[in-house]
Amino acid sequence: MLRLQNKIALTLCAIICCSCGFVNLIPIDFNIEPDEKDFILKEEFSSIIIKFDTEMVKKDTENVLQINSDFGLVSADKFWQGNDLYFVPISGWTAGIRYTLVMKGVIRAADGREARIEHYNTFFAINNNSPPLLERYAPQTGASIGTNNVELEFEFSKSMDRYSVESAFTLDGVSDKNYEWLNNDKLFRVILKKSLSPWILYKWNIKSTAKSKDGVPLQISYSDIFTTDLDQTLPAVTRIFPVINTDGKWYPTGLDIETGLGLGEGIAVEFNKNMDDNVLRSLRFEPSLSGRAEFLSENSIVYIFSKSPEPETEYTMTISSDTKDSEGLKLGENIKINFIPDISYLKILDINIDNNFIDTNRNNGNVFKINVDHGTGYINLTVHFSLMFNTEEKKNIPQRITLSPFFPGILAPVAVQYVNWISDDRIFIRWEGLTPSKDEPHYYKLTISGGKNGISAYSGIYMKENFIIYLEAV
Repeated sequence: MLRLQNKIALTLCAIICCSCGFVNLIPIDFNIEPDEKDFILKEEFSSIIIKFDTEMVKKDTENVLQINSDFGLVSADKFWQGNDLYFVPISGWTAGIRYTLVMKGVIRAADGREARIEHYNTFFAINNNSPPLLERYAPQTGASIGTNNVELEFEFSKSMDRYSVESAFTLDGVSDKNYEWLNNDKLFRVILKKSLSPWILYKWNIKSTAKSKDGVPLQISYSDIFTTDLDQTLPAVTRIFPVINTDGKWYPTGLDIETGLGLGEGIAVEFNKNMDDNVLRSLRFEPSLSGRAEFLSENSIVYIFSKSPEPETEYTMTISSDTKDSEGLKLGENIKINFIPDISYLKILDINIDNNFIDTNRNNGNVFKINVDHGTGYINLTVHFSLMFNTEEKKNIPQRITLSPFFPGILAPVAVQYVNWISDDRIFIRWEGLTPSKDEPHYYKLTISGGKNGISAYSGIYMKENFIIYLEAV
């Protein structure tokens, strides 16, 4: 180790205040360990030691010593052991960085001696290997990319320390990402878990704290930009049409949506582009219609009703302006369409009482004469409906077709003697206990319940209103 000797002779010799004393001209001697040119400290927290040959004024001496690098001034703990000043970096030395030691200024010994010093030296810590470089990255400067399955690649000149690179990397507005390392940790890949927003400028940054595996940091920070504007086409609705399910698949019916939506059918919406999952939540109806949407293809969906639309009712379907395509672009405006389902109310086509047909087109409340067997009081009623009934609904029908005495009040109750479904749209009922008119007419009230709580062929298909007629037993 080269010993640095500073024997600074002060040439001024004076007699102070006419006394017989003399100024102490013995120089202040010190050396630095280590002190070879471009020496290398072995450890991250190795000390630089300044050894003086006499007791020093500590605070003044500490202020003279500084160490810096291209990254700025080194913060350190400075302490004394005897006449030796120790300099230990708070955050440790960084490998491969050239440091400059500077001692410049006036130092003072405890016995009053002073010396002006100016000393420089450079050194490294751990190693003096060359720093890594970022040789290639993608997307390139200002590139236009899509928003889905985005991956960024960074290729370095040396094998990198994974943790330091991952900690040094940022992408504005994005935190949910995975990392992958290839090519002996020279190739760093950033895989985004979520889609980016469309038509946005993104900036990435790798700070100079990223290090190679031998601990040497990047010389500079790197950053660049790219834009998610590769797709310039806005999504649009190209077709809305009724579909019918056959063998688990939906097929177009060939009719218009405005008047052609039939019972048990769904509504298909087709777009000009592949759509995002949020399209499944984009439809709403006024009045409200419950149901769910499913994908038919990447660019079309079908809305499946949980119950049939109301018969002969006008609806408005709205496709939200926030509906996104697979790149995140939005429709930009609400799409509305009005339609009236091709669904009629359940109707009574005809009523047959003992082979006498009653005109059901006549207004409710009319009186019809019927022949009643004098011995049994039977009448046989057959009702022919406009639609087929499912099995469950068939069970409820007899309770919703009633025959009750109306006038005079002394008439005895009647009872159902027999019920039979002749077909899925025809029911036969036999009542007993009717009495024919004698001195005064005997009237009975036949009620077939309508409305939502009345007769239903199947879910959501019912008669618009009650059907009521009066029968005069003769």
